[in-house]
Amino acid sequence: MGAGLVISGGELATTVSGGAAAAPGGAAIVSAFAGDAAIVIGLASRAVGHVSLLYGYDPEGPAEKLFVLSVVNAGTAASMSAKSAAFADISRLTQALVRGKTWKVLNESIVARIAGRFAEAVGLTLTKKGLGKVVPVAGILVGGALNWTTLEEIVDTAGMAYQRRFLLEKYPQLLDEEPIGAFVVGDSDDMVDDGFSVLGELAVEGGPGLR
Repeated sequence: MGAGLVISGGELATTVSGGAAAAPGGAAIVSAFAGDAAIVIGLASRAVGHVSLLYGYDPEGPAEKLFVLSVVNAGTAASMSAKSAAFADISRLTQALVRGKTWKVLNESIVARIAGRFAEAVGLTLTKKGLGKVVPVAGILVGGALNWTTLEEIVDTAGMAYQRRFLLEKYPQLLDEEPIGAFVVGDSDDMVDDGFSVLGELAVEGGPGLR
C-alpha cells in the first residue's frame, strides 16, 4: 500500500492541482517497486521459514535455504508453466532431502549467489504483477491486496510442501510409489515460460544434479 501511495498518490496530487504538484519521478517509481518487492520477498522467506520450523526443519541450513527459495518461487510464479517448473523443483528437492543425498559441494556462497539471482527474478515478477499500483487511488488498494494474496499463496504452498515432505520422511515407502513430477501442476498445453528454476541455478553453480 505504501508503494501504491508513492506511485499513484503523487499522480493524483498532480491531477488535482492541475499540474502544480510534482508527479513522482521515474527514480521514485522504480525505488517504490524495488522496495515493495524486497519487503514481500523478505516477509515470504520469514513466513516459509516459520512453517519449516513448525515441521521440525532448520531453515538456516544451505539445503533448507534452497527449499525455502523453491517454495517462495512456486508461490510467486506468474504463469502456469512457471508454477509447474517451480513445483517440479520442490518435488526433486523433497525426494533428494528425504533420501538423504549428500550436499558436500553446497556451501553458503553458492546459496547466496542463487538467492541473489532469485531475488532479481522474483522482484521482476512481482513488479509485473504490481503494475496496477500506478492507477491513482486504486493503486493503493491494489498494492495491499496483491501483496496479501501473494503472501497467502506462498504460505499455503509452504504448508503443502512441508507436510508432503514430513509424510514422505515418516513413510519412506511412499517414495517408490511417487513419480519425480508428482508435484507438478497445470496443463502442458499452457507451457510457455518455464520461469526461474532453483535447481537450474544450482546446476549452473556446480551443485548436485537433481534435474
